[in-house]
Amino acid sequence: MGGTSGIGREVAVQLAQTGEWQVAVCGRNEAQLQELQDKYGQIVAGRRIDVTDDGAPAQLMRLISDLGGVDLYFHSSGIGWQNPALDVVKELRTVETNALGFCRMATAVFNYAAGHPGRALQLAVISSIAGTKGLGAAPAYSATKRFVNHYMECLEQLRRMRSISNLTLCDIRPGFVRTPLIADGCRYPMQLEAPAVARAIIRGLARRRRIVTIDWRYRLLVFFWRLLPGWLWVRLPVRS
Repeated sequence: MGGTSGIGREVAVQLAQTGEWQVAVCGRNEAQLQELQDKYGQIVAGRRIDVTDDGAPAQLMRLISDLGGVDLYFHSSGIGWQNPALDVVKELRTVETNALGFCRMATAVFNYAAGHPGRALQLAVISSIAGTKGLGAAPAYSATKRFVNHYMECLEQLRRMRSISNLTLCDIRPGFVRTPLIADGCRYPMQLEAPAVARAIIRGLARRRRIVTIDWRYRLLVFFWRLLPGWLWVRLPVRS
């Protein structure tokens, strides 16, 4: 989901190129959906699905039925801006896609797994290290990523409470990745390349890791971020 650009597209392509997966790509860009199917034989289906649409879960379930089931649901739909001017339209659009859209699709996949106990299913989502601390330059983006982090933790606890043994969860937390998402003219430090990030993601998925932070520099950065008390963090002028 969200596989027509950025990390989602790169993961879809790399999985298809292994020859071990049949990949269905979903997103809002119909031209890109068709281009991916034409170019990669293992991408067997493309479906226009907008995660902000209330009908998106039903569309996903129809696609899964058409495919005969699903082994991995990979959620990469997300938008974001640096928004120090606090443009409310940008803030609400970010919440609508990154929080409400994610919640809409994640609950559908979780409930699908609960209703199909005989089939192993992995639910993976791209969140961000931005969920570690609130970023004043991107309030809605960092807040929605924290929402995703906490929601995935809640789903893991709920999975155990309900003994849904066929479902595994993976929260993937990259730093700045050179994709259209950050092509906004700002200068982002320690940028990662999407192909390398996708390879690291696929390794993490294969190992069934619950949290994957990419790469070692960002793991170190997050470690030190967590040590900073809140009163100090809000006084730091964190910018790109």
